[in-house]
Amino acid sequence: MSEIDWDALHARAVEASSRAYVPYSRFPVGAAALVDDGRIVAGANIENAAYGVTLCAECSLVSEMVMGGGGRLVAFACVNGAGERLMPCGRCRQLLSEHAAPGMLLDTVSGIRTMEEVLPDAFGPAALDDYTEHQRSSTRG
Repeated sequence: MSEIDWDALHARAVEASSRAYVPYSRFPVGAAALVDDGRIVAGANIENAAYGVTLCAECSLVSEMVMGGGGRLVAFACVNGAGERLMPCGRCRQLLSEHAAPGMLLDTVSGIRTMEEVLPDAFGPAALDDYTEHQRSSTRG
């Protein structure tokens, strides 16, 4: 994988924020990520009158990636409507972690960070595999 073009990711996130659907909060968010196959995917927050079903920008980004052929996220940027960097919330960090390539980088408010730095000790597929193996081992007795 070549050098990450953070300026291009930031610009794509800003563009995505302009497409956000935010009639309630009026707080547009855009996200963009580099996928391990070289694609750049993007997403924006999409609000709903039933607030609990609102989609974060990260959700629409991951949906675009999966529907576009899958892959793993290599680098990620997120901005508000003014183009200022945002840190993904805990729920979105978990979502990103599920789809992260090893060593995934995030452009955060405190600089470039790894996924492990922004979500230490993440719960993921390996935890489920460990549990299943433990269950098998304990039933063999």
